[in-house]
Amino acid sequence: MYTDLLTRIKNSQAAKMEYVKVPFSNADFAIAELLAKRGYLESAAKKGRMPKRVIEIKLKYPDGKGAITGVKFKSKSSRRLYLGYRDLRPVKNSYGDSVISTSKGIMTGKEARKQKLGGEILFEIW
Repeated sequence: MYTDLLTRIKNSQAAKMEYVKVPFSNADFAIAELLAKRGYLESAAKKGRMPKRVIEIKLKYPDGKGAITGVKFKSKSSRRLYLGYRDLRPVKNSYGDSVISTSKGIMTGKEARKQKLGGEILFEIW
């Protein structure tokens, strides 16, 4: 689940680790690739073969500090939060990103607004 992925990334970043390995899932890999594309991570790659496949993530440290300063989980297993594209707002005055699960895959809030897609808002990151 993406909550475990982000928690491991935050904890590894706080410990100044260079790499972190997390168990593979398609959703987690899509989120890791999205975060790498947006500049929060250096890279994300699939390693190994089934059933022991993992995602190897290289963390990013601009200016000696971690690239991720905060994460806020919006949807939980006990409460799912769905928004239409008109309700998607910028995060931290456009310094952050919201990640949304839409019918066309996992994307940022800005991309979803552009394509006029709503969906389940997973988390906000800055």
